[in-house]
Amino acid sequence: MKEVIAIIRPKKVEPTKDALEKLGFPSVTAVQVLGRGRQRGIAGEVSIDIRPELLAKGKSAGMKYIPKRLITIVVPDSEVDSVVSTIIKINQTAQIGDGKIFISSIDDAIRVRTNEEGESAIM
Repeated sequence: MKEVIAIIRPKKVEPTKDALEKLGFPSVTAVQVLGRGRQRGIAGEVSIDIRPELLAKGKSAGMKYIPKRLITIVVPDSEVDSVVSTIIKINQTAQIGDGKIFISSIDDAIRVRTNEEGESAIM
């Protein structure tokens, strides 16, 4: 099993969740996060007015942290490529700030209600 962790734009959460559900993965955890990478602003990401003098500064101005969403999903090894491809397809805009995807190995999973283990616990 693998855990796929994606950091994406807030406005892309619903389309990503819908696409993963169509793929057969309705269980997703989503968390509001703040962070930064190369993207230094959020014009067009949230509904706020940005003063023109700040926009004119371009890359020299920026935000300390940028609101993003972290989604995580645990999938069987055989499904990792399709899940990652789907996340990329929905979130890729070719603009700075499209996000990152991380893939980690999961040793085991246990469904608390039934004590199911392994892949049967995540499906």
